[in-house]
Amino acid sequence: MKTPVILLTGFLGSGKTSLLGRLLRHPALTDTAVLINEFGEVGLDHHLLERIDETVVLLRSGCVCCTVRGELSQAIRTLHSRRDRGEVPSFRRLVIESTGLADPLPVMTTIAADPVLRHHFRMGAVITTVDAVAGRDTLMRQPENLVQVAVADRLVITKTDIAEPASLPALIAELRAINPDAALVVAATDELDAETLLADGRPLCATIDRPVGHHGQAASLSLIIDHPLDWTLFGLWLTMLLHCHGDRILRVKGLLNIEGAVGPVAVHGVQQLVHVPTHLAAWPDMDRRSKLVFIVRGLDPTSIERSMRSFGLLRSIGTD
Repeated sequence: MKTPVILLTGFLGSGKTSLLGRLLRHPALTDTAVLINEFGEVGLDHHLLERIDETVVLLRSGCVCCTVRGELSQAIRTLHSRRDRGEVPSFRRLVIESTGLADPLPVMTTIAADPVLRHHFRMGAVITTVDAVAGRDTLMRQPENLVQVAVADRLVITKTDIAEPASLPALIAELRAINPDAALVVAATDELDAETLLADGRPLCATIDRPVGHHGQAASLSLIIDHPLDWTLFGLWLTMLLHCHGDRILRVKGLLNIEGAVGPVAVHGVQQLVHVPTHLAAWPDMDRRSKLVFIVRGLDPTSIERSMRSFGLLRSIGTD
């Protein structure tokens, strides 16, 4: 069984480290490994129990925590080898905390492109922290943060205890305009279930309530398609779309009703990277319509709808 990789991202000062420290106190994470950049930059020292060597420590929770020095792929390979040799405790998930300025795509591409890593690991979910105090300003000024929010499976809003209460609804509205599909958690008030937060990303929520949203250069397009789709034709269309516009399509995520399939097919792509489609055994509810969400930047979202129509993939659109 492949080990899921959870990416924890968010802009500088958005509370990634505080969230990670909070999660690592949870008993459910005793079989979790963590990769971070430098221990000196991370306030986890009070959780340290035992230093295995200069790069690996064992936390009081039982988690293995490692530094990343150099290439991420090599760090993951080394951790995997040491697990196999019994040099570090076994783990069933890997959490990677990225730097605040990082584009999430290179991390996700590392897992998919490395022939050794993709045999043993798979992307599980992307968690993005958003600062309630500076979040709206950061989204407007920092393109990296826009991508971090767009690709998230879960958005965790931090620092609401020191932010103006009246600012929270506007921030949530902006986050929903960028990423209408991600689960949203307010760290200060919502109960943080570590196991749920770090679980695999869900294919798509059953209900999409925002047809088109806009935020500066970013826009989201949600489509609900009434008729079954031809899998070969859809794959050809999506490949061509990402080949032409991949750098402007921050994310595509969908749950598809494919002709001849018993259950739905979940698709998930970030720019030019498309994860292996997941064929699910059953539908989550009685709604059998295909649902697609696109998050784009610098691209008219309606052009995607026109493209699908020209391929014969979009004959009718449902409404909720």
